[in-house]
Amino acid sequence: MIDLHTHSFFSDGELIPSELIRRAEAIGYQAIAITDHIDASNIDSVIPKIVQAINKIKDYISVYAIPGAEITHAPPQTIPELVKEARRLGARIVVVHGETIVEPVAQGTNRAAIEAGADILAHPGLITSEDLLFAKEKGIALEITSRKGHSLTNGHVAKEALRLGAMLCINTDSHSPSDLITKAFATRVLSGAGIEDALIDSIFQNSKLLIEKALRRN
Repeated sequence: MIDLHTHSFFSDGELIPSELIRRAEAIGYQAIAITDHIDASNIDSVIPKIVQAINKIKDYISVYAIPGAEITHAPPQTIPELVKEARRLGARIVVVHGETIVEPVAQGTNRAAIEAGADILAHPGLITSEDLLFAKEKGIALEITSRKGHSLTNGHVAKEALRLGAMLCINTDSHSPSDLITKAFATRVLSGAGIEDALIDSIFQNSKLLIEKALRRN
């Protein structure tokens, strides 16, 4: 399992980074990104803490741990600068909290995230065909999520992304230990979103491609 969207206690997760990473390692994760919630108020404190926490333990773990960030509920107009700043501070995977139907995310957030070149647009809700085509053009991954609530639109995201040829990935958006999942369970989530068995391996492969892209950029 490669999971590029998780949260530690540096935002609203329950676990310190070491425990989050260890629990992921114990259930067979290959890679995990810690992508705590940020906006202009905390970006300069949260990302360096994630980077430091991972650097202190990276030589002693078998899972590949990646510093990241999730830009969350920021005004769409501020997202481009936040993406740039997050990367400058050491976030290798930048996620933007998309227009999930279960939270009052500002309209235009999906578009702004794609325009800004974020790595992943998380739980993008009832994303439009226009934005999906823009994501395809920009190489931005659309997230299929195992997170309760946000997963309500997995079927729409999967169907439309596959129809239009946009990149998909699967993440947990973990906030607590029970949110972490095995690759076998992730496969069931993808199947539940209506994705054919023959396509599932390519979606897992997309997560590897996102890591490779991040490493080339940094």
